[in-house]
Amino acid sequence: MDEGACVRMDSKKWGIMTKAVVLMLILLIPRTVIDFYGLDVVPINTVVGAFISGAIFTIAIIFTGTFTDFKESEKVGGDLAASLKALYNDSRVLPLADEAPARVLRAHVRDLHRTMQTCFSENTWNLPDINREMDKINNDIRILSYLNVAPPLIAKLRNELGMLDRMTNRIEVIIRTDFIPAAYALAEVATGSVILLLLFLNMDPYLEGVIIFAVICSMLIGLLLLIRDMDNPFEIGSHTYADVDLETLNYLTTYFDEQDAEMENGRAGSS
Repeated sequence: MDEGACVRMDSKKWGIMTKAVVLMLILLIPRTVIDFYGLDVVPINTVVGAFISGAIFTIAIIFTGTFTDFKESEKVGGDLAASLKALYNDSRVLPLADEAPARVLRAHVRDLHRTMQTCFSENTWNLPDINREMDKINNDIRILSYLNVAPPLIAKLRNELGMLDRMTNRIEVIIRTDFIPAAYALAEVATGSVILLLLFLNMDPYLEGVIIFAVICSMLIGLLLLIRDMDNPFEIGSHTYADVDLETLNYLTTYFDEQDAEMENGRAGSS
């Protein structure tokens, strides 16, 4: 792994924690002022402990729900790549006297792949453009059926295209919708309430109080930032930290190039 990749990995790993620590350090300023003027008048008792525990538990539940959707999204890149690759390879085994329709189908599969890559790289899932590319493939399959290609092969091509359609619509839904906006509001209110309570909480000695304040604030802010980032797992860029792995989909470009070159060499050798 090159040095640039290592730096990006470290940024993804520690980026949210770094943001949380920076925000916590900013919050330490009013906490210090409050402590200096003796305004930390809230005593530590069981009610305060229960309130903080309840807030952390609430955020943990919301995080669990978001994490479930994120794990489902992790499969999308591999599933898209598998269906595109299947469509491409199935076109190579069609029993056709004229290879032109199969070449057109492969070209349209590659166009669909490029459109998806562009959408992911630009963080804009353009479903109309993707549907137009899929319509071209559907028309290619219709032409193949007119050429008396065996129905099982036509059915397999249609099945792969249907799977791509389901996955692209699922991605659109994940990107467009938020995970229970009311839950986000609840998590934000809980986090803000706990931080406000900690600002005025009487914690002696001072150093111990600072450590407790820093740990709880960093954890709550970090979880809130992570939940926000995980809500759109397909948002790619240096400003995001919880993204799904689309490397399998990106590798298809190399695979298609190699297969096209191999077929060209085969045709040149046979002629």
